[in-house]
Amino acid sequence: MKWMGRCPDCGEWNTLQESRIQESGITFAGGSADSLQAPSPLALPDIPSEPSRRIVLENAELNRVLGGGIVPGSGILVGGDPGIGKSTLLIQTAAEVASKAGQVLYVSAEESAYQIGQRASRLGLDEDRLLILADTILEQILEQIGKVKPSLVIVDSVQAIHSGASASAAGSVSQVRDCSAHLLRQARQLNIPLFLVGHVTKEGAIAGPRVLEHMVDAVLQMEGERFHAYRLLHSVKNRFGSTNEVGVFEMTERGMAPVANPSAMFLAERLPNAAGSAIAVPLEGSRPLLVEVQALASPTAFSQPRRTVNGIDFNRLLLVTAVLSKRLGLSLGTQDVFVNVIGGLRIGEPAADLAVAAAICSSYRNVPVAAEVALIGEIGLSGELRSVSQLALRLHEAAKLGFGRAIVPRHALRGKGARSGQNGADDSGKRGSSDIPSEIEVFGARTVADALDAALLK
Repeated sequence: MKWMGRCPDCGEWNTLQESRIQESGITFAGGSADSLQAPSPLALPDIPSEPSRRIVLENAELNRVLGGGIVPGSGILVGGDPGIGKSTLLIQTAAEVASKAGQVLYVSAEESAYQIGQRASRLGLDEDRLLILADTILEQILEQIGKVKPSLVIVDSVQAIHSGASASAAGSVSQVRDCSAHLLRQARQLNIPLFLVGHVTKEGAIAGPRVLEHMVDAVLQMEGERFHAYRLLHSVKNRFGSTNEVGVFEMTERGMAPVANPSAMFLAERLPNAAGSAIAVPLEGSRPLLVEVQALASPTAFSQPRRTVNGIDFNRLLLVTAVLSKRLGLSLGTQDVFVNVIGGLRIGEPAADLAVAAAICSSYRNVPVAAEVALIGEIGLSGELRSVSQLALRLHEAAKLGFGRAIVPRHALRGKGARSGQNGADDSGKRGSSDIPSEIEVFGARTVADALDAALLK
């Protein structure tokens, strides 16, 4: 970019010489990139209407997130924090696919074959059709894919591989973009499903260019607290299924085990009738979960009270405490407030506001919330309760786990025939027919004060 007459290393003058770097061609199955068969345009009526036959997995949670199984020729990007369980879940999936559909190629660009073998031995995996390739050079990886033609390819991770066609370092924007493009092109040409493992940034987003998420067919994000056993697999993008699905796993000594009934596990160690504890029913995708929200209000020793939160948005906590102070007269300005969602789960929707308010009020007054009550509702700044989506689905989940009462916004019960108010009748005075389960008593509250009066034990 500028004239240089002196070498910055040896200090000699007039020793710099210009040289041109010849880019090497990318090698695919059967030769160079130009040897791949170019697709021909198809008329709209000639496009096959039959979808590709999915590889259905025994792992019901992963099947749910993928939309019913692995689609041949698809590209799937899996992201998550280091040590969260991405490689463990994928090598378990690779062993299952190898036993069903044929050879699977697991490309490890960060670990040696010995390390992968030790992990497989610890997980009890002994599948001879699962092939391990420890390599970081793109051209050699593409050559092996073309030779083996496996039923599934897993690359762990895409930021660790590099191509000789680019002079940039592995993990750079150009390397990640180009390597991913070549891998996806060959996978689609050979109709092989491809899993790519991606690194994440400090903020939790997938590292590298954003175009990487546009290139693949599905983006799965694994979340969870490092010191908790539960993991959540979210579908951020999915061209073959819904993005509202979430899979729940438990990290065990034998790998990632799917959790069929996560609500029961989140409530397994709950202490009934304990002050400062309430049950919320948030939605994770299309699945309702029952989780325990704990709160502790204690007199502060400082001029500025502390607000500590784990599992919910900090600004939602400030909103709830402000409403409790202004509308219910609780002196929370002199109290340190701590809120925690049990199990390492993070609640991102406002439907848990009422449970958070009940837990804080219960701890402040040292009066427990009734053990059989589930609380659902968003709190407004005027102290009113606002409706939430999928109320019937949440109530069915609460009734399935044995909860006998639920406190919900009264407006959400209009036209549903559910009970509203102290007398157990709806606005028309009749029970009526609805999709709300009859096993649970539903109380419709208009304000947060009415809801807390009904929830707290007298």
